[in-house]
Amino acid sequence: MPGAAIETFPNPRPDRNYEIAIHCPEFTSVCPKTGLPDFGEIRITYVPDQQCIELKALKYYLIEYRNKGIFYEAATNQILDDLVATCRPRRMKVVGDFSVRGGITTSVTATYDDAGPDATS
Repeated sequence: MPGAAIETFPNPRPDRNYEIAIHCPEFTSVCPKTGLPDFGEIRITYVPDQQCIELKALKYYLIEYRNKGIFYEAATNQILDDLVATCRPRRMKVVGDFSVRGGITTSVTATYDDAGPDATS
């Protein structure tokens, strides 16, 4: 997604597999059908390889969605694609938990594993 760049910094322990969990409880976007705001939480869990995600840049990247008309499924997958392209993790999972709309809640999970598309996460 164009806009704020996602920045990284060198992984201080690239020799070790460890998990980083990031919670973004104030995610907002715009429903492309109604034009109304959508609210949710984005949770990112990943095992870094050589680079880690810089949090301030991630915050500004996610703010770019505030005025973007995008479906939940597309937003969650786009966030995963952009983060994977930037930091090349060993594994990553992005979960979008979206607030109630019309009596329905939605949770979208997108995963990446550097072992390939058939790998389990």
